[in-house]
Amino acid sequence: MARILIVDDDPDFLLICRRILEAEGFRVMEARSGSEALQVMRKTRPDLVLLDVMMTTTLEGVDVSREMEADPKLKDIPLVMVSSIATSEYASEFPEERVPIDAWISKPIQPEVLVKTVKRFLGG
Repeated sequence: MARILIVDDDPDFLLICRRILEAEGFRVMEARSGSEALQVMRKTRPDLVLLDVMMTTTLEGVDVSREMEADPKLKDIPLVMVSSIATSEYASEFPEERVPIDAWISKPIQPEVLVKTVKRFLGG
């Protein structure tokens, strides 16, 4: 059974995603910050990461994605960024250079889009 790490500081978002993904048979792990996410990944390697952009800092998720890319043990984990930054007042702060992610899902999240995106990387 595939393990998915959801990284977000919003407890409601974590709960909704957990319910959707567990109903599809996935095992779900959670982290509420970028540093916690990296600790979890290094201890119990997930099969896929769902990562928010704006947490403790405006671009914390971008920093995590770059740390993952630089770490040989983490760089091949599929990374799906999930955020509402594109429609927020912080949109202009999102970097124009390439951000190392495999897919993007905009919030508010649609359950069918979440499941379809996860299954694209994990099969099923």
